[in-house]
Amino acid sequence: MTRYRLLLQQVRTLGRYTTDEEAERVLHAVLAVLGSQLTGEERCDLAAALPERARTVFATQIPLPRPVAAPAFVEAVARALNTSLTAARWDASSVLAALADLAGDPLTDRLLADLPRGYALLFGRADLTVAA
Repeated sequence: MTRYRLLLQQVRTLGRYTTDEEAERVLHAVLAVLGSQLTGEERCDLAAALPERARTVFATQIPLPRPVAAPAFVEAVARALNTSLTAARWDASSVLAALADLAGDPLTDRLLADLPRGYALLFGRADLTVAA
């Protein structure tokens, strides 16, 4: 099984999608929105970790000057998929949790450090803050 197929199957399982086509549509939409959020080394390292088909979707997006807050990210996914915010949150989490698994903890930690607070939950992690 190819790396892309493994990623697609993980998204399908996490999202409980009934078909590969549905999982792929969600994967591509979330990757496209994520591709507009990341810059620098983290963007390059994530692109390198992705299977080629997924990398193409991610890397062809032009990054914004600054990433948007997590709620705006979910809104962008909802627009891309023409769905509700609740469904988009589920879709984003299904894909981002699979990406966190693929990328590994060190890269995921760097991605989360580069994104505004609130993305950790979308990546399937606790959103903890350091006590002052």
